[in-house]
Amino acid sequence: MECIKLTEQQAKVLEESYKKHRRPDPWTLTLIAAETGLSEGATEQWFKQRNAKWRQDEGLPAELGSVLD
Repeated sequence: MECIKLTEQQAKVLEESYKKHRRPDPWTLTLIAAETGLSEGATEQWFKQRNAKWRQDEGLPAELGSVLD
C-alpha cells in the first residue's frame, strides 16, 4: 500500500485514537475513518503501521508473533 499524506488534523485524530484503541474493532475503525475522512482501509493500514512502530520502539519484533520469536 502506498504512503498516505496526512493533514496535521488527521494525524492528530489518529494519534489520539491510538492512545485509546491500539487495536480498534471494526465499528471504531469506521468511526475513526469517518472522522479523519480517510478510507477504512487506509485507517486500518495506519493502525497496523503504528502498532509495528510501537513494537519496534519497545524492542519487540515489528510483526506480530510470540515474544519468544
